[in-house]
Amino acid sequence: MVARQSIPFSAFTFGFLRLIRVQNLLIVVLTQFLARLFLIGDRSELILSLADPKIWLLALSTGCIAAAGYIINDYFDVKIDLINKPQRVVIGRYLKRRVAMGVHQGLNIVGCLIGLYLSRWVFVVDVLSVTLLWFYSAQFKRQPLVGNIVISLLTALSFIVLAVYYRQNTAMLLIYALFSFGISLIREIIKDMQDIRGDARFGCRTLPIVWGLRRTKYLLYVLIGAFLLSLFLIANSLHNVRLTFIFGLLLFPVAWLTYRLVLADTRHDFGYLSNLCKLIMLMGVMSMIWA
Repeated sequence: MVARQSIPFSAFTFGFLRLIRVQNLLIVVLTQFLARLFLIGDRSELILSLADPKIWLLALSTGCIAAAGYIINDYFDVKIDLINKPQRVVIGRYLKRRVAMGVHQGLNIVGCLIGLYLSRWVFVVDVLSVTLLWFYSAQFKRQPLVGNIVISLLTALSFIVLAVYYRQNTAMLLIYALFSFGISLIREIIKDMQDIRGDARFGCRTLPIVWGLRRTKYLLYVLIGAFLLSLFLIANSLHNVRLTFIFGLLLFPVAWLTYRLVLADTRHDFGYLSNLCKLIMLMGVMSMIWA
């Protein structure tokens, strides 16, 4: 598993960027910037909002901690990933385990120090995120539903930390936090269905392993219904017509997700659904421009 030959720098760089899920980090940064520009800031002063150094620091702090989370997750999951997705394994192939752990710790320290510089409450959220990411990777993700809830909460924290720091338009920020939590929870359960073979081999107790695919699907139908209902109820309580319209448009991809979930039976099917959840998440993030 551990590569003995020297790794070309280009291969090392590519492997490292894959390890920290650079595309996911860019989405996290984009999410926080859009929230700052369109939910918190004055829309007539977009350039001033974009020039705000605090959002750059906040996004950097969040990005460092998220990258560290991806590293520690792969660190604990090398053996499982060799079965579920062998072509995507980085630790032990491009990066030694002790180096990966050192980079993980360094990123966490940088992220938390930036958070402390900004605000003691941002620091608290950062420390909570680091702690949850560690326990998620080491233990929670192998338990039914607990790991799914934890990682979904961590996704929502990218909005919650903005509400904690800026304390402006918190209702809208928390609605998008709820949106992120809901679609992430659905996606995480689907990913467990996709990875059931490798997880079962190494003794994980994820929901599809404990309940089976059919009963897990029934739970997902309930979660999708509750997710949509809660979004519409909250948007209606704020009397925000544009937000209600946006969530109405999202009914179409969510309906397609549900239809494909009914038919899904193979690893490829669940992989498609996981990517579809990502697309719905991205559509929700982009909707902040019009909310």
